[in-house]
Amino acid sequence: MGNRRRVAERRSARKAKPAVVGGMIAVVVGGAGFGAYALSGGGAAAEEGSSTAATADRKPSVPTGPVPAPQVKAIATRFLTSWQTGKVAEAAAATNDTTTAAATLLTGYTKDAHITGVTITPGVATGAKVPFSVKGTVTFGGTSKPLAYESALTVVRRTSDGKPLVDWHASVVHPDLADGDKLLTGESGTPPIKAVDRDGGELTLAKYPSLGTVLDSLREKYGKKAGGKAGIELRVARGTESKATKSADKTLLELSKGTPGTVKTTLSPALQAAAEAQVAKKPKSSVVLMRPSTGEILAVANQSHGFNTAFQGSLAPGSTMKILSSSLLIEKGLASPDKPHPCPKFSTYGGWKFQNDDKFEIKGGTFKASFARSCNTAFISQAKELDNDSLTKQAQQVFGLGMDNWAIGVSTFDGSVPVQSQAQMAASLIGQGGVRMNPLNMASVASTVDTGVFRQPYLVSPEVDGRTLAKASRTMSPSTLSQLRELMQYTASSGTAAEAMAGLGPNYGAKTGSAEVDGQDKPNGWFTAYRGDLAGAGVVVEGGHGGSTAGPIVAALLRAGS
Repeated sequence: MGNRRRVAERRSARKAKPAVVGGMIAVVVGGAGFGAYALSGGGAAAEEGSSTAATADRKPSVPTGPVPAPQVKAIATRFLTSWQTGKVAEAAAATNDTTTAAATLLTGYTKDAHITGVTITPGVATGAKVPFSVKGTVTFGGTSKPLAYESALTVVRRTSDGKPLVDWHASVVHPDLADGDKLLTGESGTPPIKAVDRDGGELTLAKYPSLGTVLDSLREKYGKKAGGKAGIELRVARGTESKATKSADKTLLELSKGTPGTVKTTLSPALQAAAEAQVAKKPKSSVVLMRPSTGEILAVANQSHGFNTAFQGSLAPGSTMKILSSSLLIEKGLASPDKPHPCPKFSTYGGWKFQNDDKFEIKGGTFKASFARSCNTAFISQAKELDNDSLTKQAQQVFGLGMDNWAIGVSTFDGSVPVQSQAQMAASLIGQGGVRMNPLNMASVASTVDTGVFRQPYLVSPEVDGRTLAKASRTMSPSTLSQLRELMQYTASSGTAAEAMAGLGPNYGAKTGSAEVDGQDKPNGWFTAYRGDLAGAGVVVEGGHGGSTAGPIVAALLRAGS
């Protein structure tokens, strides 16, 4: 019997499958995987689960890299089919949403937006992106209208386990939705309006494609005041995040027309058409033109129609900010057009080393030469003579900026010049650091220099609703104003703005700018100028130097308005 037991043990040993784990041999016993012990000398320590033990429950690696095309198709089909058939929970489960946002929006698609009979047709995928078309019917109060639009989704891997899922954003359901927004059908939140230009002509998207956000804001502001009657519509109701950026609700489909009230604006039909044509030539461009003597806005246009950068943008203005900085230096006796002024290649302040474009320098030059050529170090070198709040006060008290109190008739960002210290304060002098502006703000700056008085820009006359326009607390002295105009006139005739402003003199002034932005290959190009009773400003995001990008846009409008 003992012999039979030894034979059986030898046969069992021959059947055991050795495996190498971490350079040590482990024996697989009874098909139990790596449940046996690593043979590294034996002993109780190994059997009690020392660090040399091979474990059977190793976690599988998380898949990475692009999602294969078959999986993209499968998860997209699962999501779209579940959505189409009203299986909200299943559709939400096919996304990477970790909250209730997907389920809430998809539930509201039928319950709140009253969209039924939905048919969703996938298009041809491009990598992980799958376009699709949606058709359905919106029904409310006995009235129905067909709805059709295009959207897209993207399949990504879930971080925790690499599982392919639809990357959830509200824009998947409709491209006009931002996260937190929802779709609603019913009586419009505000009655419709008929916005007209200064001559009484109707402002429509067909005529002026970039006015969409402006018209939405006008309706939100004046719909109930203009005497109209609400209709029935499907609209985007903005959520908390969108409201924080002052985005207005948007009508997607009108089931029954309301009675519009009329709102008159200050826009010039000819100049608005010219502005639309100019921004169409330059990607990511925006422009504003105004009348300095009154504050009336004559034109506003954005090449990208989804956001009103011209009124609501918050961008570093680059060297156009040197208009404000120069007025400050002149007031404090730190600069004067014809006095010698340093413009070295480099200037250090607050631990930062600043330089000029292409590291140029002006030896034995004047402040006027530095301003016209946009010398950064000419301004940085004076930072030590200023208080931390000097530029902030100048912007607020003289130029009416940064107090969030403009009331132009629609939502705006009124500029920001925060109090800063050390290197950030110095950077603010050249339009970097924490300074933020948009074309409306910079057109107003040029306008203030043109007339010597800050007049808050406006799109709708304050007489329409009795609102109070913002005012500055003081004006520049006649001497400061005269010197500032001299600087801008010289820049327009002989400096970085000369090419764009050719033929527009002599009653004119301009300043170019380029603002470096992290992550961009090219800086944002800025330009602001005045001529006669016109002032304008423009920006071309990632355009490069302002003189050759935004400059021709602004100059063309100054010519058109002459």
